[in-house]
Amino acid sequence: MNLNQLEHLLALNDTRHFAKAADKVHLSQPAFSRSIQALEKQTGLVLFERKSGEIRPTPAGQFLIERAQQLLLEARSLQRDIHLYQRGEVGELAFGVGPFPSATLAGTVIQTVRQEFPKVALQMEIASPVELLALLLKEEIEFFVADTGDLTVAPYLHIQPLMRQYGHLYVRRGHPLAKKKHTFEDAWQYGIASVKLPEPMKAGLGLLLRQNSQNLPQLALECDDIHLLHQLAMNTNSVVASTDLAAKPWCDQKKLVKLNTSDFPELYSSIAIVTLAKRALSPVANYTIELFKQTQF
Repeated sequence: MNLNQLEHLLALNDTRHFAKAADKVHLSQPAFSRSIQALEKQTGLVLFERKSGEIRPTPAGQFLIERAQQLLLEARSLQRDIHLYQRGEVGELAFGVGPFPSATLAGTVIQTVRQEFPKVALQMEIASPVELLALLLKEEIEFFVADTGDLTVAPYLHIQPLMRQYGHLYVRRGHPLAKKKHTFEDAWQYGIASVKLPEPMKAGLGLLLRQNSQNLPQLALECDDIHLLHQLAMNTNSVVASTDLAAKPWCDQKKLVKLNTSDFPELYSSIAIVTLAKRALSPVANYTIELFKQTQF
């Protein structure tokens, strides 16, 4: 039994005439008759009575007709939904962003996706690259955009470099260090707030502070909410480690200033798009990835 046979069944029920039903489904009458006969043979049921030139469904035929109507309605709905899905008009998209892309790129991307695909349900996870990788490997998200400097290259991952975001230390305008040159150790005394750092970067900070690897420095605050970190710096003497792009809105408003730290190394966040190498992406996921590529500053 297949959907075409069920279409033929409904056509015969609608027309109660073999020639008209055959014409309705664009078949020759012999081919249409063979289709109905095959359906009766497959079900083991007599589906239509043929008496005195009148064709009408048997009780078994009426039962099958009612079920066929439901099945074909669902099949048409499925075809329609597949078409809409291909156009990105239905479905859902789950993806992840790291702290800095969340603060700098995601807002513009989300706005555009919502405007273009208002029927698609979006779920955006904001987390560290390690946490996002775990979600990707469990296929709970289709892709993520984050700092991949600490990720190990693997054959099951496809990593597309996107941009570098260079980082510095920032403080409120009236901060004691704001107008003078100083060392990283001077800034450390006020407490440094940052996103969660990988161990190699903490080791680098330890070298700046002349601490050994057994006594790695503890940040005043580790938090992946960039906006909260900036707010903290604006309202206290805490020093925030941020990227120039993330801090730019606050600097433009003259609420934060970049510190002149003499021994602060050149640091940057290597932002990339990460997907599973052999996983096909939904149309909306592909569209969203292209938006991230186009959203440059």
